[in-house]
Amino acid sequence: MDSLMMDYPLTLNAILRRAEQFYATREVATWLPDKSWHRYTYADMARRAKCLALALQGLGIRAGDRVATLCWNHYPHLEAYFGVPSFGGVLHTLNIRLHPDDLAYIMNHAGDRVLIVDESLLPVWEAVSDHVSMEHVVVVGEGGSLPAGAAGYESLLAGASADDSAPPDPDEYQAAIMCYTSGTTGRPKGVVYSHRALALHTLAGALSCGFNVRELDCVLPAVPMFHVNAWGWPFIAAMMGAKQVFVGPHLDPVSLLQAFQDERVTLTAGVPTIWVRVLEELDARPGAYDLSAMRQILVGGAALPKSLLKAYEERHNLCLVQAWGMTETTPIGVLSRVRPGQTDASMDEQHTQRARQGIPV
Repeated sequence: MDSLMMDYPLTLNAILRRAEQFYATREVATWLPDKSWHRYTYADMARRAKCLALALQGLGIRAGDRVATLCWNHYPHLEAYFGVPSFGGVLHTLNIRLHPDDLAYIMNHAGDRVLIVDESLLPVWEAVSDHVSMEHVVVVGEGGSLPAGAAGYESLLAGASADDSAPPDPDEYQAAIMCYTSGTTGRPKGVVYSHRALALHTLAGALSCGFNVRELDCVLPAVPMFHVNAWGWPFIAAMMGAKQVFVGPHLDPVSLLQAFQDERVTLTAGVPTIWVRVLEELDARPGAYDLSAMRQILVGGAALPKSLLKAYEERHNLCLVQAWGMTETTPIGVLSRVRPGQTDASMDEQHTQRARQGIPV
């Protein structure tokens, strides 16, 4: 006997439509290279993501073709997160910190046809360009000179006009994004995520046992968008209607703390080394930053030291949450919080529990 409940594909397109329809006026703020702010709304983002999709199809990109990004965290990267998969293209985020030999190997192995690259990261591209066959290079920047044969991102979008005649959603099992591991054992290895996997990951990540995201939140991922989908933050925030803040290359402790304070950030995430450096700044200038809006800092990528967890909580009243995952798990795997039956334990025992691996999301 079959169900009579409605059914539709689990795709990133559905998440984009939700952000556009219900959270149209919610803000996306980006710190540009000169530290001026670019601000627009989810409605603006959705429109430009559709323009990007049309522009890429105008270049001859079709379902299954790979579009690579060599970018920091910013609003054009968010547009690519939604725009490239929306028509069946496959977004391939490149880790800017890999050796040029590994980057060239990854681009060739993936068969990337288009590269979207930040103007500030052109030297990274130039270091590998002689070893890669790339049909189109699109530069995101502030109007500097373009490499021979390259196009400007804004010019590319200006040549497309988003309308309501959107193509049908891709199949939910179709590839949407691909990431390569950092190659800790041999060559980097590619992981391909379907629309369905990313949609389910987004739903799980938003849960209270996941990242616990709400519409009223302001999210600033310190984890890069070129690293396993920024742990899913861009999709989770868009689905929930949370404000998104991107700081581009400004990942030093002072810049992060200034952005946390000025934008009233409630949720952030990054690897332990970032939070060690931020703690040093907080300890050096007690009371200099108003972080009263911050309700949770997710820590992943390496084990969270119990000492770091205690230092943030006891000296700065900030809550760190341990998370673990892999490129192959989309990437959220497990999170660690105090569970029922542990709330009466001593604070030291609770800290020990929170520094453990936790349970699967």
